[in-house]
Amino acid sequence: MNSKDAFLALNLLPRIGPVRVRRLLKRFRTPERILAASPRDLMQVSGIGEEMASLIHGWENHIDLEEEKRRMQDHGIVALTIEEDGYPPALREIHDPPFLLYMKGRIIPADAAAIGVVGSRRMTHYGQDQARKLSFQLARAGFCIISGLARGIDTAAHEAALAGEGRTIAVLGSGIGNIYPPENAELANRIAENGAVLSEFPVLYVPDKQSFPLRNRIVAGMSQGLLVVEAPARSGSLITANQALEQGRTVFAVPGPIDRPTSEGCHRLIRQGATLVCHAQDIVDDLSSEINSLALDFSPEEIEATPARREIDLDKTEAAILEQLDGRELTIDAIAEATELPAGVVSANLLQLEMKCAIKQLPGKYFTKLI
Repeated sequence: MNSKDAFLALNLLPRIGPVRVRRLLKRFRTPERILAASPRDLMQVSGIGEEMASLIHGWENHIDLEEEKRRMQDHGIVALTIEEDGYPPALREIHDPPFLLYMKGRIIPADAAAIGVVGSRRMTHYGQDQARKLSFQLARAGFCIISGLARGIDTAAHEAALAGEGRTIAVLGSGIGNIYPPENAELANRIAENGAVLSEFPVLYVPDKQSFPLRNRIVAGMSQGLLVVEAPARSGSLITANQALEQGRTVFAVPGPIDRPTSEGCHRLIRQGATLVCHAQDIVDDLSSEINSLALDFSPEEIEATPARREIDLDKTEAAILEQLDGRELTIDAIAEATELPAGVVSANLLQLEMKCAIKQLPGKYFTKLI
């Protein structure tokens, strides 16, 4: 058995985890020797009890290594171990780096200039717009955008990086053969063509409450800095921000409307010392010394680039309604009052604008602009 297969086998065993594997490697030096060790010798390692030692010693009775390798081949996945040169250098620095990553796509040296972008799954139009703009500009400038492929801000960040013809990496809380959320499967394929999709979980792993915080430490660990675009007071993004701080990374936060619950998390981070971001240049200026130390080809002059807007035909009434929705979320009555149009006319034109994909309706019968 070679080293990579041994790491794969350890990764397939339940409840082992990177911290225990690190302790085992300190004692046995190689993953092959861990799997070949006796239960008695395994139990000499801190955190390895009788049950765990029996599991490791009898690993062939608990997993199907060859089947996992076939799944990897079917999905175009390769394994990247912590011992290999291609393993992200920054990730090695954290307390509990994954000893093995499943990878679809590829990581290149320039990906070391990375920004993690996270935020609410239930983003507002404001949050989506900021995530798109900042991720697009940072990708054009040369940063690799790293996020978690979740709904909301994560999705907006990945899509904007691709639109900017930049690099992006998605870190999953599921197996690569079981993309979550499922509607992002096509996006994952596009990311793999222009970056990489990563997971520390077996190919068909089903996500759970524990897998997402584990995913988040990788997002933070691979990044030079972490940008939180939009987050409520209780948000997984704040956990990621704390992980980034513990790892010595710079945390950035985008301020939002002071009366929005979705802004509370970012405002708390800013009060606690996170760098307030209004423009991508704020991040470039803050991280310039770190990027220069990486000796990478970096082009901050691209920072003024913005995502292209779609052009659609609008009549006078539609244009007036759309103008009121620029950066705001309004009800039919509020639009009618602002435009001095009858509510019935506003309602009919909103339907036309929805059909043109110029606006969308939000919960509570609010409307917001999409273009």
